[in-house]
Amino acid sequence: MTVTANSPKDPENAIQRPSRAAVGDRKDVAEGVRTALGSDPQQGDGRRPVAWLRITAPPDWTVTPSGRSWCACGHDQSATGRAAVTVLVKIHEQHRTLCTLLSPLEGRAVS
Repeated sequence: MTVTANSPKDPENAIQRPSRAAVGDRKDVAEGVRTALGSDPQQGDGRRPVAWLRITAPPDWTVTPSGRSWCACGHDQSATGRAAVTVLVKIHEQHRTLCTLLSPLEGRAVS
């Protein structure tokens, strides 16, 4: 007697077909999970980050602080040391009042 690949007598060589449950049965889909990217349900008020100030000042007074101020307009400055970081904070505040991306042109100076 010849055994064929589809014969139930030879289960290791039998052709495997996917079961219906593996093809997308509703029970297999997690409830509440978004399956496609749609519009963002958390639409804000239109604001977006433009200028950033990052200061690294460890609590140990022997470590030198450093900072970086950068903006989407191309402004990018960094400083190392307490005095230089203090000046950088002032420069960052000044840039925020002058930057055209952060403020409208009406009534403000242009950087």
